[in-house]
Amino acid sequence: MVEASQGEDIDKARVMLGLLESVERDGGKTQRRLAADLGIALGLVNAYLKRCIKKGLVKASEAPARRYVYYLTPQGLAEKSRLTVEYLSYSLVFFKQAKADCSALMRRAQERGQTRIVLAGQSDLAEVAAICAMDTNVTILAIVDPRSTNTTFLGRPVVATLAAVNEPFDAVLITEMLSTREVYDTAIEQLGADRVLIPELLRQWLRNSRKEA
Repeated sequence: MVEASQGEDIDKARVMLGLLESVERDGGKTQRRLAADLGIALGLVNAYLKRCIKKGLVKASEAPARRYVYYLTPQGLAEKSRLTVEYLSYSLVFFKQAKADCSALMRRAQERGQTRIVLAGQSDLAEVAAICAMDTNVTILAIVDPRSTNTTFLGRPVVATLAAVNEPFDAVLITEMLSTREVYDTAIEQLGADRVLIPELLRQWLRNSRKEA
């Protein structure tokens, strides 16, 4: 079984790989544009860029109008290649486990009459959940992600909070891979445990993190 901590690592690797690829294609993009391209918050892009610069993967040079141009170092190019191989390898295993977990949850939700679902977290796991929903009569109404700069994802609206979902829904499926515990606890507090679904790989991550605490 794939540990959810691995799933979290996959999502971080995806963001890092996407950032390095975007910088290689066009290092003159603003951080705001990078955030929009990657579908993550501006502050998160800033944090990743600082990390890349500290590790020697990316260098920055000043440009007019108080802007910066970013470019990959040879070390950054090597890291991009390594992440590409690692991400593809992890993704195949992750997809298999995530698909099994999400399919089981969709069947359980259908049996309970919870056919109108909201996804909490814009991620690779959300994409898998949407695919699994297509094999049932479960409808994904929206994606809740306060960090996302997108207005839509997978053809559904992206909103910042559960309260902002403009249609009645039966349950929320946790697909957040970076702040899983926070999102899970908040959903239970707002909706109650019976209306919160979580894939087993994320549930295992929560168990492991409690043991380590």
